[in-house]
Amino acid sequence: MSTQTDNARNGTQPSKSSRRWRWLAGIVGGFLAVALVYTAYWAQVLRYHQTTDDAYVGGNVVQITPQIPGTVVGIGADDTQFVKTGQALVRLDQADAKVALDQAEAQLARTVRDVRNLFATSAQLEAAVQQRQTDLAAAQSDLARRQRLGTSGAVSGEELQHAIDAVKASQAALLAAQQQLAANRARVDGTTLKDHPQVRDAAAAVRNAYLTLARTELPAPVSGFVARRNVQLGQRVSPGTALMAVVPLEQVWVDANFKEPQLARMRVGQPVALTADLYGASTVFHGKVAGFGAGTGSAFALLPAQNATGNWIKIVQRVPVRIALDPREVAAHPLQIGLSMKADVDVRGGEGARLPQLAGASAAWSTDVFDSSDALADARVAAIIAANQSASARAAAERSTPDRKLLASSPSAGVPLRLHAGAAQQPSVD
Repeated sequence: MSTQTDNARNGTQPSKSSRRWRWLAGIVGGFLAVALVYTAYWAQVLRYHQTTDDAYVGGNVVQITPQIPGTVVGIGADDTQFVKTGQALVRLDQADAKVALDQAEAQLARTVRDVRNLFATSAQLEAAVQQRQTDLAAAQSDLARRQRLGTSGAVSGEELQHAIDAVKASQAALLAAQQQLAANRARVDGTTLKDHPQVRDAAAAVRNAYLTLARTELPAPVSGFVARRNVQLGQRVSPGTALMAVVPLEQVWVDANFKEPQLARMRVGQPVALTADLYGASTVFHGKVAGFGAGTGSAFALLPAQNATGNWIKIVQRVPVRIALDPREVAAHPLQIGLSMKADVDVRGGEGARLPQLAGASAAWSTDVFDSSDALADARVAAIIAANQSASARAAAERSTPDRKLLASSPSAGVPLRLHAGAAQQPSVD
């Protein structure tokens, strides 16, 4: 009986041991297979991708600041509202600016008439010089005739002396007239009525006053959403005071902060896949590396690290990398400044300079909403000069002046600004 038990025991023990070894071999083989697959996947894919979740949406925050001091009498937009380029956002009191413009225009008109008088005086003085020359020629002729008669005693010595004095007086009068003509010509030679220094100086004063009046209205330089409005009606503002901001959300980008070891093969132009916490992993944005920061975040911090103070611990630094987004994807899925993003850069093809010296061919950002004031000021100056010229010159100027309708436009002739509070509109404030 004991012999059978021993045999049974000896027969089952090898069977359990072999099964255990087979299980261990299978587990080890599975781990090796997973490791082999992961190694192959890393070699083919993962090692060419650098990712970070330290990435945030960035964009332009356009500050609306006055160029002149004044009192706020109108506000055209409030926080969260969308404004278009050129839309009036804030209006300042125009009373002082209008008075200054009227004074400058009156001074320009007076100056034009004074300069016209200078040109007319030149013609008058030229005629006076010709008259003095005629008088001198007549006096010299009389003197010569009396000198011929004086030899025969037909003319007294006193009369001869009077003839000599008359010639000298005519010569002095001619010299004085010539000097007056030269002095007057020095004020007008080489110029026209429009180019005369006095007229240009008065015209510059009109342009300055007109621009001051135009700057009582603050337009939106770009289209975007209003943010951080801190201006109130009746507030006295000074140049440079931040009244509100306009954020153009169609011009956003992503600033991704990568660690130092991740930047070795990263180059400008490499493709980037991004996801936003706002939309989740199902929405993927596609962009490209646009450039690298000139230093680490700590180097440009408000209080940079002082690593030479004694105690020091090495900390891996991060460098901001700007990523340009596809405008069509941004339009389909709008992003706001500061949203969290996750960036995945494909670093394959990492040849070329790591920090290329990229220079834009033109200005990256520009606006022309302030250009119309210059055109209107020039048209206003031309109209004042034309109105104070002679009739013939005025007619020629009117024929050559383009688009006289510009004169009907004025900063004070705009649409009344309205104060918005949410969806409701309050009465206009004038």
